[in-house]
Parts: sequence; structure tokens; C-alpha cells
Amino acid sequence: MSFYDAVVPAYLQMLNSLIGLLTKAEAHCAAKKVDPAVLLGSRLFPDMLPLSKQIQLVSDFAAKGCARLTHSEVPSSSDTETSFGELKQRLAKTIDYVKSFKPEQFEGADAKDVTFPAGPDKSITMKGQQFLSAFSLPNFYFHAAIAHGILRHNGVDIGKRDFLGAN
Repeated sequence: MSFYDAVVPAYLQMLNSLIGLLTKAEAHCAAKKVDPAVLLGSRLFPDMLPLSKQIQLVSDFAAKGCARLTHSEVPSSSDTETSFGELKQRLAKTIDYVKSFKPEQFEGADAKDVTFPAGPDKSITMKGQQFLSAFSLPNFYFHAAIAHGILRHNGVDIGKRDFLGAN
């Protein structure tokens, strides 16, 4: 398996499944007459980030992960999305961005240094394989799972198959 095959399909599967989750959440709000802002601002616990920020972070970990692994310019986002539509549009843009990478851009990336910020005045450097398996993918899946958990906790009719993008 190429390093590209270990990276890009994983990001794309979850990004696409999150569009489906947000579509179901939007329908849930309409059917139950729930203000979408309530669901978008929901958290699993008061000290955790809200649903909208979880989605933004999933998008960031995918886009920035690909950029850092390929030593491309790291994209930035303004995190201004306030609706399901805007969050789905952000995910769609991230999907297009991730799809723009070619397999040859990832050649040797597993052994190259990846440096990334770890706070306001600190950075960490890891080899690409370690960056992917110990930082980028765990954070990516964490925020995706939290987003799914927030939606389930709020009564949206979704399950594991939805999380996996199999529905």
C-alpha cells in the first residue's frame, strides 16, 4: 500500500460521511422544529467544543495533514461557518482540496520530517509516518467521533453505518 493510499482515502471517507451526518441533522431540526443554532452549538460536556467547531477541526486536520505530509502550503480557514449548509460547503471544499493531491506527492513522505505547531510558541517535528499515525489521524477521527456523538446525544437518528459513510 502506498502512503497516499493510507492517507487520502481515510480522510475522504470521513469527510463524505460527515456531509451525510449534517444532512440528517438538518432534516432532524426541521422535523422536530429545533433551531439549527442549538444543535450547531451543542457540546457533549461544557468544557468541550461545540458541533460546529468539531466539523471545522475535522476539515482542518484533513487539509493540513495532506499539506504537511507533502510539504505543500498549509491552508488556513476563517472558521466563520454558522449553518449546516456552510459547514457542508466547507467539507465539500476540503474534499476537493484532498482530492487534488496526487500519489507521487506522497512518495517518501512517511520518512520526511513534518513540523507543525503545538501551541502558540512551540512546534513539534516528527517523521511523516509518526505524524500521520500518532497525531493527524487520531485527532481527525477524535473530532469526527465527537461530532457524531453530539448528534446522537441530541436525538439525530444516526448510527455506526452513518459514521462510516455506509448509508
